[in-house]
Amino acid sequence: MDSTTKLFRLATALIGLHIADDNFLQPEAGTSAGDHLVSGLVPLALLALAAWGFPRLSGAGRGALALFLGPFGIATGIEAVHYANQVGASGDDFTGFLAIPAGLLLIGLGAVTLWRTRRTEGNRPWRYARRALLGATGLVAALLILFPIGFAYVVTHTARAVVPDNELGAACENVSFRTSDGLELKGWYVPSKNGAAVISFPGRKGSQRPARILARHGYGVLLFDRRGEGESEGDPNAFGWGGDRDVKAAIDYLQTRSDVDPQRIGGIGLSVGGEMMLEAAAETDELKAVISEGAGARSYSDSMDEDTGDPVNTALTAAGTAVRVGAVTVFTNESPAPNLKDVVGRIAPRPILLIAAPNSGAGEELNRGFYAAAHEPKALWEIPEAKHMGAIDERPAEYERRVVGFFDDALRRPPV
Repeated sequence: MDSTTKLFRLATALIGLHIADDNFLQPEAGTSAGDHLVSGLVPLALLALAAWGFPRLSGAGRGALALFLGPFGIATGIEAVHYANQVGASGDDFTGFLAIPAGLLLIGLGAVTLWRTRRTEGNRPWRYARRALLGATGLVAALLILFPIGFAYVVTHTARAVVPDNELGAACENVSFRTSDGLELKGWYVPSKNGAAVISFPGRKGSQRPARILARHGYGVLLFDRRGEGESEGDPNAFGWGGDRDVKAAIDYLQTRSDVDPQRIGGIGLSVGGEMMLEAAAETDELKAVISEGAGARSYSDSMDEDTGDPVNTALTAAGTAVRVGAVTVFTNESPAPNLKDVVGRIAPRPILLIAAPNSGAGEELNRGFYAAAHEPKALWEIPEAKHMGAIDERPAEYERRVVGFFDDALRRPPV
């Protein structure tokens, strides 16, 4: 076995060690090895196949394979750096640290292999043209395959690990409750003064601002760390696939509160939280009113609804999105989220308010499609000058009037 093959197999073994550690040896709190069969076995099988096939490839093939796997190895180690920086290294972080130099080794190995095995005979202009063409092909492959896979890994393995400062401006309780799949979620609850309560979602950071407004008007407000975030158990997923179970668990918790009328529970969701809130409301009629702010694309079909205005850009977006969605499916052991246009029609006759900044560049213009697909009672409030989730900054007084007025109409009187 030559030294190049030995180095390649050493690097892939270190990356595989971290993947096995993360999925099977030290999985996230509240989860087990059995919850990670797909996310663990698929990458390990592909790494094993790469290690077996490496010496059987041509020089160019070996170089390309090493260059492809190197950035992925670095991506698998980013979670270790992220959590070590926030709360200190622990658990599988130590094998994650090894994955980063392993990835760098593969990148160096790939570059050296491609240089050493390059063609040096024949027509020079053709050789250079061929190298330029191969380089361009490699760049396109990196943008459409490598980057989406690496991005998918990072956003499904990292999340906020600390609880932010409490800035609710109202007395609250520390609470916890369990999801239908057995995860313990933790958060804060401001008791209700008017018998109605609202879930402000996701997390305990950005959702504090609307929560402060609602608490000031007498509403009970529940904020909690979604799965894999802060003090809550589970695996993180920035796209929120499966997060509707967190919303449903929050509803179940509020229904046990003596200060809350079970028929007067609503929700306000920001960004991906808005997407999860709409999905949960479509699946249970126990959520009596919903505000979704900043919802956008989180599935393949949602992304394809965005109008790029350029056929080439649309085709490239479709390819990259398909790879990303497939990678997220593998890394999360979850089925892709549904297109929100396919589910919002099931929320009626409960009211929904969609808040969107259509010029934010965050896909919020898709709310026009969500609004068209929904049934009455419904409303769409667009703030063209706002950034993503920026309505409260651009029009604070109107934001408070609209949000409080919506829940006053829907929740402060018994629903019909």
